[in-house]
Amino acid sequence: MRAEAKPLIECYGMEHREAFFAPLPCELYEARLAAHDLYVVINGVQHDRDLIGCEAATLATQVAIDRLHPDIVISSGTCGAWQRYGMEVGKVYVGNGAMFHDRRVPGDNTWHTQGIGNYPVWDGAEAMAKEIGVGMGKVTTGSSFDLTPEEETIIEENGGRLKEMEGAAVAFVCSLHNVPVMLVKAVTNLRDAAEDDMDAFHRNLCKASEALLTVNKKIIDYLINR
Repeated sequence: MRAEAKPLIECYGMEHREAFFAPLPCELYEARLAAHDLYVVINGVQHDRDLIGCEAATLATQVAIDRLHPDIVISSGTCGAWQRYGMEVGKVYVGNGAMFHDRRVPGDNTWHTQGIGNYPVWDGAEAMAKEIGVGMGKVTTGSSFDLTPEEETIIEENGGRLKEMEGAAVAFVCSLHNVPVMLVKAVTNLRDAAEDDMDAFHRNLCKASEALLTVNKKIIDYLINR
């Protein structure tokens, strides 16, 4: 989303590459940092709203890898979480894996396994998270803001901790291209709190996006200097 990306774009004075992905809606911003290229790719806008969800994330990741040939892809954005696992609104976490929670194929274990995904992340993520002082959790992805009881069960059984709508789709595309992926998520709402709704999401979006900037800067510095 534009609100999630704006602090990072402004911080690094990134240049907008107009119509780089035309006719697709994806948008590209770029900057040069210590002999490295930093790109921010946004899914884009349709019907005056940010494009969210797995389809938009899959498309953006595919065309970004095709056109930009990145060394690593970072899925950076906001998420919901659970206070019973110690998660807090406004805190940022690095994913230690990625799964889908809304792909149900009853009676077929192979398709069920494929549907859940359980994609690995960059093998340096744990060491990086420890060095920059950020917690970790498994990212769980679905196509809706809310959750069904069946989805809650799948998440619980598979250890999901950071609920959002894009991460596993990004990880899926990266797995096909053998490109390392990292997931960085800031919490806007708590799934097991009294105020778990769109109002809570919008109320905490700015705070979460600023926290995301702080951690993303540490991650960028870490990757450039390692």
